Amino acid sequence: MHSMARPQSSLHSIKRDAILDVAAQCFARASYPASSMNDIAAAMGTSKARLYHYYESKDAILFDLLDRYTQQLLALIAQAEATAQRGNMSERAALHELLRSFLAEYESSATRHSALLHATPFLPEQQREQILNRQRDVLAAFTRFVRRAYPERVNASNQTALSMMLFGMINWTFTWLRPGGAMSYAAFADEVVATLEHGFLLPK
Repeated sequence: MHSMARPQSSLHSIKRDAILDVAAQCFARASYPASSMNDIAAAMGTSKARLYHYYESKDAILFDLLDRYTQQLLALIAQAEATAQRGNMSERAALHELLRSFLAEYESSATRHSALLHATPFLPEQQREQILNRQRDVLAAFTRFVRRAYPERVNASNQTALSMMLFGMINWTFTWLRPGGAMSYAAFADEVVATLEHGFLLPK
């Protein structure tokens, strides 16, 4: 009995995912400006002509990569908001879960995250603004979670600084934290939560 062939759109989607994975690796390894369509095609073991069948330019690859990735980050926030609104966890626990879910995402998205932080400026202006607006939405949501979790600590004058401090703790993990390394992403998430709750003091 013959297995049913995948619909063309499904195959197209799988191929695009593979291209984005390889492109993200190329951009992380050699930088976005130094990576060419030839480099991406060679890393995939395909031809440049085949690559152009899916994307008309390197900019189009970068935009699709960052568009999908920032949407995924916003989806994690929406999921955390929904969980918090169901009322079965405290505001602090909701923030802690959000941090854990972001770090779990970062574990498998290090090259995408690198592209978000390093390659966004190279996008055409309209697309760049779209991605920057998504990043602002992510930060605004984090700020809401932080204010609700620690209302006695966070106020209008310090909320941006404290939210950015928290982002600073997790956003550059791709430069030093490695899957399968001495510390797991989950263990690091626990350390971030412990630092939020207690500073560097051990809980009594």
